[in-house]
Amino acid sequence: MPTTLTAFADVTTSDSALRRFLHGLPGVDAVGLEARAASLGTRSIKTTAKAYAIDLAISMIDLTTLEGADTPGKVRSLSAKAVNPDPTDRTTPMTAAVCVYPDMVATAKAALNGADVKVASVATAFPAGRAALPVKLADTRDAVAAGADEIDMVIDRGAFLAGRYLETYELIKAVKEACVRPDGTAARLKVIFETGELSTYDNIRRASWIGMLAGADFIKTSTGKVGVNATPANTLLMLEAVRDFKAQTGIQIGVKPAGGIRTTKDAIKFLVLVNETAGEDWLTNEWFRFGASSLLNDLLMQRQKLSTGRYSGPDYVTVD
Repeated sequence: MPTTLTAFADVTTSDSALRRFLHGLPGVDAVGLEARAASLGTRSIKTTAKAYAIDLAISMIDLTTLEGADTPGKVRSLSAKAVNPDPTDRTTPMTAAVCVYPDMVATAKAALNGADVKVASVATAFPAGRAALPVKLADTRDAVAAGADEIDMVIDRGAFLAGRYLETYELIKAVKEACVRPDGTAARLKVIFETGELSTYDNIRRASWIGMLAGADFIKTSTGKVGVNATPANTLLMLEAVRDFKAQTGIQIGVKPAGGIRTTKDAIKFLVLVNETAGEDWLTNEWFRFGASSLLNDLLMQRQKLSTGRYSGPDYVTVD
């Protein structure tokens, strides 16, 4: 099996070549896609399997606060919750990461104090992405210099929707290069498409391929700041894309649905999508994440119910 992008070298040599490739991808059967996503969402997960799924989902959460009113105290509190989500049960897994704005990266890093929880930072003028390229790159470099382990960037949806595909590709490549530290190590890059603004499933498939060809480590549905965020159907489509990309290149890319995933039932539906579409190789926080804040509390309440037989309610988990 090939393990490079050599087969796609000519695809990104010009805007016209990239356009031909992207518009040559198979069209998405919207009815079939949504029907398959709905069908997989009906799978029933019980007892031991449910307990496993809850712990797995907790370990995949990027615990997120991205508000203008964020304070160092809130970020420290969120970091403590990421390390120890349920103080009454130390067997509860840590979350995968804490996700914050660039100016809060150092605060989160210090609060985590070496714990096995990543610090993710949004960048590139999140959430709108409306800034000049030098500003976007400076935003990224500042976050990496402050200690970010992961960068969540946004594409320029205006450029993409106007058909400027090579410009979108080159932006991602430039941000990928800005993720490299002076010692040669690099922050992992998650590329956010804002699927709710891309209008069609065909556009989501094309954006997925642009992100993967440009070197994304993860492709991500949404910022969580628009009306339509992660859905089973758009996540299924992106899982199909990373599965097909690995089959053709040998390179594995992660997927991160974000926004609107609030309940344990929702999270388990997404895990079923992962298992049935991309496979077990993606059932780890190395390759699948949930961008969420309120989801963790519901997972903790359901976990307590499985453990004690009683539903504890929201007063028994910490407020974010």
